[in-house]
Amino acid sequence: MNFHSDFLTQLNEADIFVKSEDISPNLELWQIDDKHWQRFAELAAEKKFRWAAGFAEQSGEQFYIHACFEKAGDYILLRATINVSKAEIPSQATVYAAANRSERHTHDMFGIQFLHHPDPRCWTRHKAWAKHDHPLRNDFPVQGFPVEITPPDTDYHFIQSHGVGVYEIPVGPVHAGIIEPGHFRFQAVGELILNLEERLGYVHKGTEKIAEGRTPESLAKLAGRVSGDTCVSHAWAACMAMEQAANVEIPKRAALIRGIFAERERIANHLGDIGAICNDVAFTFAFMQMMRLKEMGARTNYELFGHRSLMDKIVVGGVALDVNEAAAKFILTDIEQLRIELAEIMPALDLNSSLEDRIYTAGYLSPETAAHFGALGFVGRASGQDFDVRRDAPYAPYDSVSVKVALEDQGDIASRFWVRYKEINASLKLIEQFIGQLNELPEGDLVTNWQTPKAESFGLGIVDGWRGEIISYVRFGENNTIARFYPRDPSQLNWEALEKAVLNNIVPDFPVCNKSFNCSYSGCDL
Repeated sequence: MNFHSDFLTQLNEADIFVKSEDISPNLELWQIDDKHWQRFAELAAEKKFRWAAGFAEQSGEQFYIHACFEKAGDYILLRATINVSKAEIPSQATVYAAANRSERHTHDMFGIQFLHHPDPRCWTRHKAWAKHDHPLRNDFPVQGFPVEITPPDTDYHFIQSHGVGVYEIPVGPVHAGIIEPGHFRFQAVGELILNLEERLGYVHKGTEKIAEGRTPESLAKLAGRVSGDTCVSHAWAACMAMEQAANVEIPKRAALIRGIFAERERIANHLGDIGAICNDVAFTFAFMQMMRLKEMGARTNYELFGHRSLMDKIVVGGVALDVNEAAAKFILTDIEQLRIELAEIMPALDLNSSLEDRIYTAGYLSPETAAHFGALGFVGRASGQDFDVRRDAPYAPYDSVSVKVALEDQGDIASRFWVRYKEINASLKLIEQFIGQLNELPEGDLVTNWQTPKAESFGLGIVDGWRGEIISYVRFGENNTIARFYPRDPSQLNWEALEKAVLNNIVPDFPVCNKSFNCSYSGCDL
């Protein structure tokens, strides 16, 4: 079944011929000639498709270039093939700003040239590799060619501003707190921010490279460590991709438990973020209360499931443990207590004039800018982007419930604050529904028997994590081993939106603007 048939007709009229293949009810693989790569993006933009992800992989003497597009909950995985000997293809970043850093990462890792790219600077490559070393090529060793001391990255050309009173503020990459390293380069006049440019990648982990050759079980563990605050959702996306490739359907009970774990992860992070936003404007009472509630949830996770962040509880084919009747009752009691506590705390936040002064109208991200950069999750939804994978491209167990999507259109810190709070309440209701369905099921298998997929089989796992849409691509090689793994964290798109949200704010408001986005460094430093 081909969806968006009118788009296919338009492509044919433009002499762009598509070879399509159904992958799942909401996903198709479309293969086109590489010379049409940019033109496809132009036509997709006219049709209001959202650019969602981009990545490459090597198969022998060929590169497969991929881009993922979404519209109305339907996904297209676009693929073109180019030769390693002539590794170049037109850039889609000339059409979609969201493709900018993805293409730069692909260039650094594979040596693929994106013709007419608007920003030719390296992105992932700092000084760990020589100019012509490309770590994700097949002939590059996993250990690389380490040197005793990596040279400092001193020749990255940040954008410059000039004029009377203009000055530059370098912040990081090492920060005063315990956050991960990232560099922020400001240009300002007085306290007014004229420009912000980010530089990430200081703790490149080699995730994509060390995934090669792993078993499915091992990849699930690795995926749960892409970003430490998103153990459940990243593991779920990777497992979904592998299960899709192997044509494995997980038990209904396992799907419900995955949903419970994912919503608990969402609640914990939103509680922590609400507190951290308050902390950045010196509202210590609110910070302490929210972190206390987050800590209570983490202790419940440990007591019931053995890990505060639920790491390694999502496994390929299902889940590692059950939510039995006693655990379900414990969670429901916790939910009721959390509602009581929030009902007492939130009015104090809502009526606090000092908090209001700092978060209303600050850090404004317009709906147009959010759409331009493909902003995801609570960042996008606070700027009017009405999209949630759980509702718009539902997967089990969300296909059995009604998902209420929190939405604001003011686009400021306050909107991101209140979307988080609304999502907490919606998640509590979802957990109650999942437990209700779980209680109606007889005890049964938690993991489906694995079926070894054929070599070259692939899958695309798409789930809604607490930061928004996560996309994971997995391709299998021989003997049930992983040939390629690429996880796209929502932060890859939200980081660039942050650069725009801070413009015309004052420098002292940057920390709270930044915290209102709370992008993941680790999720981008693959």
